[in-house]
Amino acid sequence: CYHCKLNMREGDPAVYAERAGYDKLWHPGCFVCCTCGELLVDMIYFWKNGNLYCGRHYCDSERPRCAGCDELIFSNEYTLAEGQNWHLKHFCCFDCDCVLAGITYITVNDKPVCKSCYMKNHAVV
Repeated sequence: CYHCKLNMREGDPAVYAERAGYDKLWHPGCFVCCTCGELLVDMIYFWKNGNLYCGRHYCDSERPRCAGCDELIFSNEYTLAEGQNWHLKHFCCFDCDCVLAGITYITVNDKPVCKSCYMKNHAVV
């Protein structure tokens, strides 16, 4: 078995993945996503750099995912803020929803806030 490295016994079911090559077999319970461990026997699988992936984690390896909407980001323009990727229109002020990409913001309780809302709602007077 390519995953657990135990010998396949004669007569036991085995999974063969065409994209992985003719020399690799898995026990049905070992045919899992390398990231989340999801069983892939009856699912669409992806093979990349010697690893099996479910659809979600394969896509995550190819494109960033927006922290705001949890969708893949296909645009070449996006922002990296607070350690996460965002569509430009989804990185917004927690108080007023104005777009923060490219402008100064302040983090209040781990939430991004524009300067105007910070001054109005959070700053000590």
